[in-house]
Amino acid sequence: MEKATDFIGRFNHVPLLIGNQWTGSGGNDTTPVYNPSKGQVIAHTPSGIAEDVDRAVKAAKDAFPSWAAVPAPKRADTLFHYRELLAQHMEHIAWLITLENGKTMEEARGDIRRGFEVVEFACGIAHLTKGENLGQLAAEIDGLTMREPLGVCVGISPFNFPAMVAMWMFPLAIACGNTFVLKPSEKVPLTALYLADLLVKAGLPAGVFNVVHGGREVVEALCVHPDVAAISFVGSSEIALRVYQLGTSRGKRVQAGGGAKNVHIVMPDADFDSAVRAVVGAAFGCSGQRCMAGSTLMIPNGTDAAFLQQLKEAVDQLLVGDTTGQLDVQMGPVIDGQARDRISDTIQHAVSQGAKAMSDGRTHQDTDGFFLLPTLLDEVSPDMEVFHREVFGPVLSIVHTSTLDESIRLANKLPFGNGATIYTSNGGAARKFAREMKCGMIGVNVGVPAPMAIFPFSGWNQSFYGDLHLQGTEGILFYTRQKVLLSRWDTNYERINGW
Repeated sequence: MEKATDFIGRFNHVPLLIGNQWTGSGGNDTTPVYNPSKGQVIAHTPSGIAEDVDRAVKAAKDAFPSWAAVPAPKRADTLFHYRELLAQHMEHIAWLITLENGKTMEEARGDIRRGFEVVEFACGIAHLTKGENLGQLAAEIDGLTMREPLGVCVGISPFNFPAMVAMWMFPLAIACGNTFVLKPSEKVPLTALYLADLLVKAGLPAGVFNVVHGGREVVEALCVHPDVAAISFVGSSEIALRVYQLGTSRGKRVQAGGGAKNVHIVMPDADFDSAVRAVVGAAFGCSGQRCMAGSTLMIPNGTDAAFLQQLKEAVDQLLVGDTTGQLDVQMGPVIDGQARDRISDTIQHAVSQGAKAMSDGRTHQDTDGFFLLPTLLDEVSPDMEVFHREVFGPVLSIVHTSTLDESIRLANKLPFGNGATIYTSNGGAARKFAREMKCGMIGVNVGVPAPMAIFPFSGWNQSFYGDLHLQGTEGILFYTRQKVLLSRWDTNYERINGW
């Protein structure tokens, strides 16, 4: 079993994977990969050029006819083997995630476990892609449907979940008979390469899965390439819209997940102990760098002020530190210095607009890693920029409202639509919240209502562009297209055959 450190040691620079061969980029520029806990450069990712994309797409296109012809149960065999390799290497993958992303080891294990669940789901591809049929649809006519793969599919994944988000995409795509080109974030390429290496070891034929690296040039080259049939993307809303427009204007299928501003409402009848644990986990898990982060807390009148004091005490007790060296750390760094400075500026701007910093994360004195402490911004109002914009960091905005109705009304004015949670012991309040909130994923006393692999990740509004979501049966529908077959056979077969 190859250790992650040995795997990294194989490469002087981060390579591409094309046709099951590790190869270099045609470009000369690179992007540094950091250990965010140390602030140290651990690798260099090639910035990539359009010619890299051409090579990878060609390999995928050449591999498609033979891979699409492989029976679904045989494709599942390869995925079962891949599942076993993932299980054996799970701790190594988690360590890589912690090294290049900064998550705690427990968060990193959750990252790969959620991706692992998608592989398990994809192993049922023979059942998941079954069609429908109706005999005697009309006189002497039978009808049936079948689902077929699209061709070359592309995945563009973000830095915040190096394993999980990429694995929302490629296991389902290749299980359905497509070939795939993955472009991971240039900030966290090592996890993607390890996942790719295990696919090769699982026996996936050359060209079925490929990896390229780069920034805007590579992303746009993938989106406009004439031999690409479908694009899956997760990132900021601005880039998600750009990817959606580039792809769909050229007749491609696109599913593009964007940003979020997820609201949590704590009602007066909530279990405060449970709510505090959930709110802290949702707001500051993964250092707030996730599209399901609970970044806005609404407190209707009647919710005891003791709740906020309890929340502040819990936040101030969080242990923040080097996730690669301290096993008991509860929150790690943000991804890089640019992110740290941007978040610090956001906090300062909110305070200048009248927000009250109950806990100010800018006080962290660690000069090596990219650290901020958890921040609580009280007395945030809807006219402040921090209310509307995604911070993507360990910052929780607290908004005081008069009623549940006002909380829902304000939440529904936000441009995003990923998730929202209510904490209450009242079934009527929970039902009202679930029916009236304009977002795709609802939690009732659940801090992060992100679905398991069998359900779609259902963002709305500016949190998602497209018609079919990532994961679940919608993922299967996205990576296949339906064919309808009508057949008629003359029933007078004895005369026709001369019997």
